[in-house]
Amino acid sequence: MANTAVADADSGLARAELAARHGLTVAGARPTLTAYVKQMWSYRHFITTYAHAKSVAAFSQARLGQLWQVLTPLTNAAVYYLIFGYILGTSRNVPNFIAYLCVGVFVFNYAQTVVLGGTTAITGNLGLVRALHFPRASLPLAVTLTQFRNLLYAIAVLVLIVLLTGEPITVQWLLVVPAMALITIFNAGMAMILARLGSKLTDMKQIMPFVMRTWMYGSGVLYSVEVFEKNLPALLAQIVHVNPLLIYIELVRHALLEHTPLTSPAPQLWAMATAWAVVVGLGGFVYFWRGEQEYGRG
Repeated sequence: MANTAVADADSGLARAELAARHGLTVAGARPTLTAYVKQMWSYRHFITTYAHAKSVAAFSQARLGQLWQVLTPLTNAAVYYLIFGYILGTSRNVPNFIAYLCVGVFVFNYAQTVVLGGTTAITGNLGLVRALHFPRASLPLAVTLTQFRNLLYAIAVLVLIVLLTGEPITVQWLLVVPAMALITIFNAGMAMILARLGSKLTDMKQIMPFVMRTWMYGSGVLYSVEVFEKNLPALLAQIVHVNPLLIYIELVRHALLEHTPLTSPAPQLWAMATAWAVVVGLGGFVYFWRGEQEYGRG
């Protein structure tokens, strides 16, 4: 037995040395983080092409096609305005409530679609994951890119709404660009976090719509953010103030609307928005990478 064990060990070392000499690695082994980043860059064309194909296929059966990318958030905004703005009267003391509401709905819809799409990024593409070798982070990043493309159409409509409701064009509108860049990084991180969780916890697909609905009510989408100070204890109000989606919505509102209430001074909002983007964006990427060898198995 001892001789057999020694022989097996020697054979294993010989195989390891042979593999190292010819640059061979264990199939399915997780690459180093640096190597993984390089792989992602080399697959950038695959990500953009896949995102474009998903965007086109999503509305291929609808008569109005990709126009629904804009009609969906517009319809939601109209319904929310009827219920919350007109019937419940949340539009009181909010200058230009229509534009205020539309900004909240459009920005939140962007985050929501990325998060829900990220949850099924792996489980919804198991055939692709098991058939081809590629960095799996390509899938949640493609989800983010798909929804970012849709957002560009929505932003064009949003700008038109803002202008029609009487807002002037100012230099401050340029701040929309860095604000959307930060929320895109944040959304990508969330997509990767939920993609890994969703690959192991299949019930995440059913749970996340309820989570996102609750998150919406805490993000000042449908009513003035001043409601938080009036109706919540001080501690809970402070927790709401650091809600990342509330922060990103407020930054876009602050950029496009002249007189809009803010929960925190603008410089503080920018600092928190940057911190959330860095922590969730980079943290989500590392968290997803650590599970790279697990996806598509079992």
